Amino acid sequence: MTVFEWRSPMPVRVEELFAYHARPGAFERLTPPWQKLRVVEQSGGMKDGGRMVFDVWFGPVKRRWVAELGGYVENSQFTDHQAEGPFAAWDHTHRFLPRPDGASELLDHVEYRLPAGRAADIVGGRSATRQIERLFRFRHTRTLMDVRRHAVWAGEPRRTVAISGASGLIGTALGSYLSTAGHRVIKLVRGEPVGPEEVSWDPAAGRLDPADLAGVDAVVNLAGASISSLWTSSQRKAIMQSRVQATETLATAIAQMDPRPAVFISASAVGAYGSSGGAAITEESPLGGGFLADVCRAWEAAAAPVADLGVRLATPRFGIVVSGAGGAVAKMAPAFKAGAGTRLGDGNQWWSWVDLDDVLAALEWAMHDDELSGPFNVTAPEPVSNAEFTKTLGHVLRRPAVLAAPNGVVRRGFGGMGEEMFLASQRAAPMRLNQRGFRFEFPELEPALRYELGKQ
Repeated sequence: MTVFEWRSPMPVRVEELFAYHARPGAFERLTPPWQKLRVVEQSGGMKDGGRMVFDVWFGPVKRRWVAELGGYVENSQFTDHQAEGPFAAWDHTHRFLPRPDGASELLDHVEYRLPAGRAADIVGGRSATRQIERLFRFRHTRTLMDVRRHAVWAGEPRRTVAISGASGLIGTALGSYLSTAGHRVIKLVRGEPVGPEEVSWDPAAGRLDPADLAGVDAVVNLAGASISSLWTSSQRKAIMQSRVQATETLATAIAQMDPRPAVFISASAVGAYGSSGGAAITEESPLGGGFLADVCRAWEAAAAPVADLGVRLATPRFGIVVSGAGGAVAKMAPAFKAGAGTRLGDGNQWWSWVDLDDVLAALEWAMHDDELSGPFNVTAPEPVSNAEFTKTLGHVLRRPAVLAAPNGVVRRGFGGMGEEMFLASQRAAPMRLNQRGFRFEFPELEPALRYELGKQ
């Protein structure tokens, strides 16, 4: 058996570190964004007799992993044993150790044996060790950031939070992030609900029973059709209507609730400012022109009535969300890995980006900070040009990124979508978050890309 250990100090009491791992969503939260994985079954939590079944992909190869939980000692340890999976043997003990200064230490102890002749799954011991080290470096980094951020609001009561768009990139991550902080998360779903943590709604028909939101303290609205597919006339209509209808449906339901939620956090985007060249954009800047700006105006207007009801309305305007799990970077990465990284246009247009984990923390901040209302930019403090973004992504992936697509090619290939999403210039600054004391974990692009793509 090969033995692997990874340990890190954590700035919270051992009870809180243990609770973070014990809460719903911890497994999903600690799955690396670059790892393709699908949970099939979860039962029993992490106490003795618990069980987890998931599919995991090693490159193109999918394997079923069945984990049995045991060795549970509250605030001290638990183990997961591979009953079925890609390794010949895998036993992982999670240990939580108190420190004399009142903080704690996280220790992961793994004993494993590689399968003989299963090179299609994992090639060689040295490769396996590198991948395991990559996994636990990420897990400990994310744990450290999460518990440190959750500690800011540890004195606040735990909330019940309803999330629309809960299956999207941000919504999926937000659900597990808030759950590991001890909040109860209710997901709005279009199909039949599965269990008490889901509520059925139909935003296109304006259907949402206010009684289903009874007891909800905060509503986070992230619903909307993807803007990353080609903007045909039907897709433009879907982009606009999906956002406005979802927001109006939520606003109508909130108006009928008694008591009402304390806060309604309804998404928007920096596309609201249009293309502004190299001028710095803050929340005080005027809104611009173009399809995306029109969408954002209508989106924000649909949420506005809740403010007249005494509900605090906070409107995050998101930049380009950087994540290895989806969105722009995940779509760009394959081409860059193949050596086909491409600058768009002259590359001088500003791209206002933000790491996904900073997005989640900003939404958590908006949920708790009673002084934060109205629009606020959720963008990293250091926006970059498209040329710099391209160069940095190529550098992180160790591939040259020297190709260029002229403006005309982008416009002909993508039409209005190419003009507004790829060539528009928005140099947005998070002025209001900075004023409120929010701290970005990833103010610079390269560390964010390394974290999200496992290239630390």
